[in-house]
Amino acid sequence: MKKPKPIEISPPDISDYKTGNTGVDYVHVLDSGKPGPTVMVQALTHGNEYCGAIALDLLFREKPAVKNGKLILSFANVAAFARFDFDDPDRSRYIDEDINRVWADEQLLGSRDSAELRRARELRPFVDSADYLLDLHSMTEPCQPIMVCGVLGKGGEKNIAFARRIGVPGILLVDTGHAAGLRMIERGGYGDPASPRTAVLIECGQHWENSAVDVAVDTMGRFLAITGVSTLGRKKKRAPQKVVSVTEAVVAKSTGFRFEQEYKGLECISKAGTPVARDGEKVWNTPYDDAILVMPSTAHVKPGNTMVRLGRYI
Repeated sequence: MKKPKPIEISPPDISDYKTGNTGVDYVHVLDSGKPGPTVMVQALTHGNEYCGAIALDLLFREKPAVKNGKLILSFANVAAFARFDFDDPDRSRYIDEDINRVWADEQLLGSRDSAELRRARELRPFVDSADYLLDLHSMTEPCQPIMVCGVLGKGGEKNIAFARRIGVPGILLVDTGHAAGLRMIERGGYGDPASPRTAVLIECGQHWENSAVDVAVDTMGRFLAITGVSTLGRKKKRAPQKVVSVTEAVVAKSTGFRFEQEYKGLECISKAGTPVARDGEKVWNTPYDDAILVMPSTAHVKPGNTMVRLGRYI
């Protein structure tokens, strides 16, 4: 059994941000009163990924001046975050289901109910009004930061271009989406190549590493600077960036799923046909030379969950 990851950062106290000016708990809109884009930064899409919440807390404390347009600051799954437990930190990922798989109209406008759907329905007007959106996340396993730019042919190209303007991190990812449901960065115009609306998701590093907070703060500052909405955040030196295109997702068929060896992420498997995982009699082999393993983890093994993505540099 793997040792639990050390928790280097403590969850922030966000209680002061419950009552904002929107009528929706933990959502604030800072309006310049001048023409300009509507820009949204969201943290706590998953309740155990709170490096982004620390970044937002720091931003609130700096009292950002909004130069143009509007800035929306949102803490998403606060109910899950509220039950964070140092002895069982993954328990606070969500209450009933992953809130980042429910952003299709079929779910948001349907009759099905869950804690996450109720919260997503509250957030939908803000998500749908933003011209630019940054979703702050972190990862289960230690790995260098990754910017998720959506799906090629469904907005991925414009999001890659936007991530290059941000200038970090070094790895930009386009993938196949999630079989379990639509992510927020793929909703509506974000996933439409013909729309100027743009959304990216930054995986800042391992959930509870100090460095994940540094990445969240830096990325948020750069994002605010290039959208022109705030005086805070000035772009520093850009990182050399490479794009990984995911060709397939490895999805668990049972709780018996396991990897052939321990992976941390972004390993390059040189030979096609190399076994990387198995689930009963099913064996997953690399489909081509120099296959990249993207965010491998068995922390949430159950049928239908993505365990790793296989991709290549483009």
